[in-house]
Amino acid sequence: MINAVGNPQTLLLLGGTSEIGLAIVEEYLRKAPARVILAALPGDPRREDAVAQAKSAGATQVDLIDFDALDTASHPAVIDKAWKDGDVDIAIVAFGLDADAEELWQNQSTAVRVAEVNYTAAVSVGVLVGEKMKAQGFGRIIAMSSVAGERVKRANFVYGSTKAGLDGFFLGLGEALRPFGPRVTVVRPGQVRTQFSAHVDEAPLTVNKEDVAKLAVAASDRGKEIVWAPGTFRFVMIVLRHLPRAIFRKLPI
Repeated sequence: MINAVGNPQTLLLLGGTSEIGLAIVEEYLRKAPARVILAALPGDPRREDAVAQAKSAGATQVDLIDFDALDTASHPAVIDKAWKDGDVDIAIVAFGLDADAEELWQNQSTAVRVAEVNYTAAVSVGVLVGEKMKAQGFGRIIAMSSVAGERVKRANFVYGSTKAGLDGFFLGLGEALRPFGPRVTVVRPGQVRTQFSAHVDEAPLTVNKEDVAKLAVAASDRGKEIVWAPGTFRFVMIVLRHLPRAIFRKLPI
């Protein structure tokens, strides 16, 4: 349970090797030690490094459980295992998949795989985590979305559409859970300096994963529903959301 000064006792990271997810875990551990559960893809070579990173950051205990986003039939057992030894205070949904944007809209199998990981799997674990937190009467979910989902652009519309779906689902989940105590925070970063985005040129307003983590934790602590990273993107997107499509499609973004 979250203690009297607001510090969680147990953290669950769905996407246990995610650089941003681990940065969020580290941000919480800077405030106070906690138990960490890393739900990671079997065979991911980064699993042990993620465990070592969490321990080094001050985790009192690190549990590693298998989690395959594409195997939605296994998700109930994964979430049950995460809750096996007690309540989970913070659940971070930070897994995702991307591919070449031009390949995505022309390769059916690749597009479906990205959609199943980024959206279907997120809905799957969101429903299950929401059920657990509703039953325990408290908890916070931090869901990693993207500004790419706020107004989907031609340049990466398959990826952007999956994030738009994830974003809408978790905002709705937050509304559904609100009467029962749990809170949901949707994080909308722009480009973040990680291996996930290393294949693309750096865009304006690119931030470090540590910056995203600080904003995410602070927003969740305050019960905010949405946070942009950096905060400037909030105002950029206000403008972009209302541009006519004829103008929007001409922008070099």
